[in-house]
Amino acid sequence: MTDERPRLLTIGQLARRTGLTVRTIRYWSDEDVLHPVARSEGGYRLYDAESVARLELIRTLRELGLGLDDVRKVLAGERDIASVAAAHVAALDAQIRALRLNRAVLSTVAQRNSTAEEMALMNKLARLSAAERKHIIDDFMEQTFGGLDAADPDIRTRLRVMVPDLPDDPSSRQVDAWVELAELMGDQQFRAHMRKMFEFNAADRGPDVAPGSSLWFMSRLVQLAGEAGERGVEPGSDEAGEVLRGLLGDADPAEVLERLEAAANEDVARFRDLVSLVRGLDPLPDHREEFAWVLAALRTRLAS
Repeated sequence: MTDERPRLLTIGQLARRTGLTVRTIRYWSDEDVLHPVARSEGGYRLYDAESVARLELIRTLRELGLGLDDVRKVLAGERDIASVAAAHVAALDAQIRALRLNRAVLSTVAQRNSTAEEMALMNKLARLSAAERKHIIDDFMEQTFGGLDAADPDIRTRLRVMVPDLPDDPSSRQVDAWVELAELMGDQQFRAHMRKMFEFNAADRGPDVAPGSSLWFMSRLVQLAGEAGERGVEPGSDEAGEVLRGLLGDADPAEVLERLEAAANEDVARFRDLVSLVRGLDPLPDHREEFAWVLAALRTRLAS
């Protein structure tokens, strides 16, 4: 007469069948993830063929990064594996972003031969959560542009789109630029300067002034100053005065000079460069020669 009872396996036999260690199997049993189906006369745990399949599933879930609590719930039917997998995908994505960010920070440190203090600051700023980075940008926007929306509704929209967050997979160059940009946005003197510059812009706005008029003026300035420079027109010459009249019309040269000096500020130019770098773009042309020509022409005219 044959014995039709299923063959039971000791923990050692189960280990040899699955390639796992006895210690691991015993630990998972102790954690109530793998249940023995019986006990030997000596009290040893015994397992069957289903235990082998269950053990393979436990190993797979653990290798995918699931914790024992999630494994236990999946095996007990308390959570479906799809929802658990989706949650772990999100967690893995966050870990991957953090690792990429660490790599970018270390690459930047290596390239710059940074001091320990610089490295600590870079790591702190670069590892800010998305919410914390958004807070830095929003705080800068509020202090710089808050209240100006009524006079120029598109200011905040244009600038909010322009000021970038750190990408999920940044290069070391982008990390470097983001760190410097975050420090610049936190500088109270720079914020005050940007505020003044946009107050100038908002003051020009009225109900009949179309959005983007300031951008039109800057484009016109670059064009006329560039053409004058190419012709060799000296900023102090009579011909330069004609160029200015074509650019300014009836505007007060002293007011225009003050506004252009604000726009031509080195920190403002650096801000634009950093924004482009964080976006992964080459810095935009700064037109320094054209601005310098107009500034020199205005100062000469006002001095005479």
